[in-house]
Amino acid sequence: MDTEDRNQYFVDKYPDKIIFAGSKHSRIKQVEHLLNNSKPNPRGLAVIEGLWALSLALRNQLVVDSFIFCPEFIHTPEGEAMVDAFIQVAGDSCLVSAKVFGRISERERGDGLLAVIEMPKVDLDDIPLAENSLVVILDGLEIPGNIGTIIRAADGAGVAGVIVINRKARLNHPKLVRSSQGAAFSVPIAQCDPDQACAWLDKNGFTVFLTDTDAQLDYFRASYRGRSALVAGSERYGISQAWYSRPHTKIRIPMYGNCDSLNVGVATTIMLYEASLQLKGRIIRQ
Repeated sequence: MDTEDRNQYFVDKYPDKIIFAGSKHSRIKQVEHLLNNSKPNPRGLAVIEGLWALSLALRNQLVVDSFIFCPEFIHTPEGEAMVDAFIQVAGDSCLVSAKVFGRISERERGDGLLAVIEMPKVDLDDIPLAENSLVVILDGLEIPGNIGTIIRAADGAGVAGVIVINRKARLNHPKLVRSSQGAAFSVPIAQCDPDQACAWLDKNGFTVFLTDTDAQLDYFRASYRGRSALVAGSERYGISQAWYSRPHTKIRIPMYGNCDSLNVGVATTIMLYEASLQLKGRIIRQ
């Protein structure tokens, strides 16, 4: 089936539901603005691409603002089924040429599927808490890939939620969404100012742990029973000084080589799993 026939196949299948969009169409411009972070984004829209990402958006019942697809790149039953699903839920569904899709795709060999979705909006009080709960606080992290890695680890460790303060990177950044492996769609992520975070921690009886290379206490010797909050500081400046004026426990990962610390994503992952496994009774430290 040639390009014209493939386009007509989808037009016939979905009469009155498909928009033909060229490079200057508002929906294409919207994707470019989102990818470049060149315009305000009060709705928290994000661009996702490919079968895997779109399937996670459906699974998590995210609001789909628009759906953009290129029939020339869709060659599998799974791809066509995804078109079926997204045309039913998207605000607009746009059919584009290979040239136009190439302008907005960030994948070298894409599968012709892209969507603009609304990231979930979470308040602090939406984070589900139990008697033993763990949250991670990201204080001024700047690199989207590190944030996504920590969100992915939070999902794997069964963390109750992620709290972002002193935000330096946008949470709808494509690299953050990709590095989270979709966990950014399902893990409760709340944004707030530091005072709000501290008030919420106090109200809910959390013990605060600061990751600090100068700490004397190794992370695996700390007790995380009850409600624990692990604070991870920015790649450049570390944890804000205000945390040190509040009740806290400093913990460290011992380093036995020449480096004095680990990447914040790696370090936070290690400590999240230690705390989580203790809280779940999977490991017992003497």
